[in-house]
Amino acid sequence: MTVKVKVYSDYVCPFCFLAEQPLQEAIEGKDVDVEWMPFELRPYPNETLRPEGDYLQSTWEQSVYPIAKSMGIDIVLPNVSPQPHTHLAFEGFQYAKEHGKATAYNNRMMKAFFQEQEDIGNIDVLTRLAGEIGLDEAEYRKALETRQYEEAHQKALDHAYEEADITAVPTFVIGETAIAGLHSKETIEQLIDEEAKKQRPQVLFAGQSCGIDGNC
Repeated sequence: MTVKVKVYSDYVCPFCFLAEQPLQEAIEGKDVDVEWMPFELRPYPNETLRPEGDYLQSTWEQSVYPIAKSMGIDIVLPNVSPQPHTHLAFEGFQYAKEHGKATAYNNRMMKAFFQEQEDIGNIDVLTRLAGEIGLDEAEYRKALETRQYEEAHQKALDHAYEEADITAVPTFVIGETAIAGLHSKETIEQLIDEEAKKQRPQVLFAGQSCGIDGNC
């Protein structure tokens, strides 16, 4: 049976970006369905962080850069200041999801911000990035300008905040098990394997039966 994995993340969370690689390695060759779930760390109108500030400078030097280097992943503290709110990018995600491009869109947003320093709060930038993964740019832009997916995105946020009780990202919900933070391929793989075992039907040999060797 297919193991369901939900990944709660925000496009401005560097650990969410770094978490993509071990996840992809862990699910390779397995019957796993990954669903990306929106989460905003600093919803509008809350102020976002500035890359030149002491907090981000310190966090990246002490944690983000060393971890990324150990994983062999290129990442940079984006110079977009202040950092963008992500509600428009996530509304665009709802559009992409509706058109079968959820994973490609999620990956493109992360790379655009953390490797190319793109302002993913800008509609022009978002529209161009959407076009790069094969989405209709005119239709996508109209969806953002008219806030067509505002309600769908808000429902996703309400689910994350209130129903799933997510308090940190990335958070992985693997079957019935939730783990927060950046984890190794081995840890994620183990949880997937454990969940798969739970889903296998248990057969109790309590009555008369015939075996595969033909003996009864």
